[in-house]
Amino acid sequence: MGSYIWWGKNILIAVFSVIFLIFGIETIIGAFHLHNPIEFIMYFFSASLIILVSLVGIIYPAFQIRSWFKPRKVDHDM
Repeated sequence: MGSYIWWGKNILIAVFSVIFLIFGIETIIGAFHLHNPIEFIMYFFSASLIILVSLVGIIYPAFQIRSWFKPRKVDHDM
């Protein structure tokens, strides 16, 4: 943890997740402009899934970086 590859992976996951979050928000807004109720439900639930997955993709690197900065306990009893 803490290498350039680790940082690059976490940043890449976060950037792609933000892009998909924006795409999901645009899709859910576009769903409200549809006139067919079946198409609305399809677009609404697919956009909700895209938003959910992208939020997980944003939260994952945040917790990884948080755990990297958190001080570790050292056991001196040995």
